[in-house]
Amino acid sequence: MSTLHLVPSDICERYHVKKWRNAAGVLATACPNEWQDVQDVLRSFRLLKSEILVGGGNRSLISRRIDGAFYARGWQEKGFATSITVDETKTDSPTHAVDCLRGGVAVEMEWNNKDPFFDRDLNNLRLLFELRAIQVGIIITRSWELQELFKSFGKGASYGKATTHHEKLWPKVEGGGGGGCPVLTFAIRPVNFEDDGPVALDALRTRIAAEKAAGTAAKRQGLTVADEDEGEE
Repeated sequence: MSTLHLVPSDICERYHVKKWRNAAGVLATACPNEWQDVQDVLRSFRLLKSEILVGGGNRSLISRRIDGAFYARGWQEKGFATSITVDETKTDSPTHAVDCLRGGVAVEMEWNNKDPFFDRDLNNLRLLFELRAIQVGIIITRSWELQELFKSFGKGASYGKATTHHEKLWPKVEGGGGGGCPVLTFAIRPVNFEDDGPVALDALRTRIAAEKAAGTAAKRQGLTVADEDEGEE
């Protein structure tokens, strides 16, 4: 029996929702507080034009803002020190860090990576579930429908067909990429888009420039201190 009816209708209107192994039921019954956090974050999210136009570095502004909304609610990025022991031989086998974790719920955000990152995330969720470190996994990504929006901003080339969007994710989930781990996926739809205007765009560019300048200054200061230390006996 499907448990998608446990996902509120207003969230289903703003995200394509897909479940594996009754993940929504696990969230609603075993992790109600975490499930409420997920709903609150998804409801408050808006896809801002300024962040699309500015882009991002190794992790996009959009991903960082979603992560930040979870962190503000007490979630944390988490890596696990796991190992395999055969007789007396122990081999370390650390997992990839989960973007956001609280209780038994792991959330991964994939905005615009290469699609093999979905394989990595699903395998990570599978392993953590088998080790009883989590009870359910969630993946938040974008819908392919957003491509027309990106094209209208001259950003279509930045979001290729082979990147992380829901049409690449669903076959991997339904093919059992997450193993026995219950997985719930949300794909951001165009209805979440908000044109926050040129003032917001200018302010964002100014902020990013200031952050880069501060980072460069800190790096230079660190090099200066290191040079001074090397001169000491």
